[in-house]
Amino acid sequence: MPMTETSSMNNTTALVGRQPIYGSSVDVFAYELLYRGGGANQANFVDGDAATANVMLNAMLEIGLEPIVGNRLAFINMTANLILGQLCQTLPKEQVVLEILENVEPTDQIIEALTELSKQGYTIALDDFIYHDSLQPLVKIADIVKVDVMALSHEEIEEHVLWLRQYPLKLLAEKVETHEDFEFCRALGFDYFQGYFFCKPNVIAGARVPANRVAILMLLAKLQERDIEISQIEKEIKSDVSLSYKLLRYVNSAYCGLPRKVDSIAQAACMVGVDKLRMWVTLMSLASMEEKPFELLVTATVRAYMCEQLGRALHQDAVEQFFTIGLFSVLDGFFDCALSEVLNSLPLSPEVKDALLDRTGLLGEVLGCVIAFEQGEWQEVKCAQIDPSVIQNAYIEAIEWSTQILSGMKG
Repeated sequence: MPMTETSSMNNTTALVGRQPIYGSSVDVFAYELLYRGGGANQANFVDGDAATANVMLNAMLEIGLEPIVGNRLAFINMTANLILGQLCQTLPKEQVVLEILENVEPTDQIIEALTELSKQGYTIALDDFIYHDSLQPLVKIADIVKVDVMALSHEEIEEHVLWLRQYPLKLLAEKVETHEDFEFCRALGFDYFQGYFFCKPNVIAGARVPANRVAILMLLAKLQERDIEISQIEKEIKSDVSLSYKLLRYVNSAYCGLPRKVDSIAQAACMVGVDKLRMWVTLMSLASMEEKPFELLVTATVRAYMCEQLGRALHQDAVEQFFTIGLFSVLDGFFDCALSEVLNSLPLSPEVKDALLDRTGLLGEVLGCVIAFEQGEWQEVKCAQIDPSVIQNAYIEAIEWSTQILSGMKG
């Protein structure tokens, strides 16, 4: 029996998500683990110790770090009690960064405990750092300092960088929401970046789809035609030699697991079906935009699969529409222009367009839930009558599916 909205409010399922942290080339360096405790709309923590302890429990025991972060580092928030209680030592020092929350006072006991953790090989990061003389002992121990760029002016950020560069540590700019902020911080010499700037268009007001991406947009438009036939898809694919080669290589990979080798696009289409072929060609077309960070495609595929899984949980017939809204929710980031303009070039149904632009209807509700989960906006993680545990499982499955399907599309 599906849960009602009221009963899901009382659910004690813990939700664990992730937010990427990038290097200067916008390659993923690590993920910060995000957490929400029991109570479907509980966004704030009464007990920070319990919050972090549950991250550790969920990440290490119930879910495992690998499904969430793969082989990358995991930043995990640490409170004073967890540091002093020696719970940090239960985490693998090779894969975690201990992120010291901004409200941790640099007492003698804290400094002693962090110094010992550093000697043991743990990486120490300071969260939401704003300079104060009292924090100098923490800075001397830290390996990474996270500077909140939304809390400081550009002049203040420059002052922080100048002061922090006295120490042998790395600088991480967090809450970087625009390309302008990213370029500003990169020019200042920040080593790492965290925020959603990569999902947003790098656009000049009034600009249209860049000329070098028009052909890809035209292909996406053709693929979205409802009555498109296999022969038409084959014709479109064959017009791009590189795409044809990549598609055949992918179809014949171990991931697809077809019973025999496929030698032509027509044969591939007959064996896997129009919908799956349409999906693969769409993904490969987006993946061909080499100037875009690969994580943008990761975000698109995670959203797409998670939306599809929630559509299934709601017993919807047209689950391909749910996949489409997730995948197309970042098209503005791929094409560097307003999402409304990109969608005007695609033959999408009004329901899909409205869901993407205005978050209306069931499609829009599901997309809003998925994006809220992705960004750790736990108050907004609610969807019709879906139990929070189903949403959590859909997220983990989406990460695993994205990793698997994209591994064959690189290069």
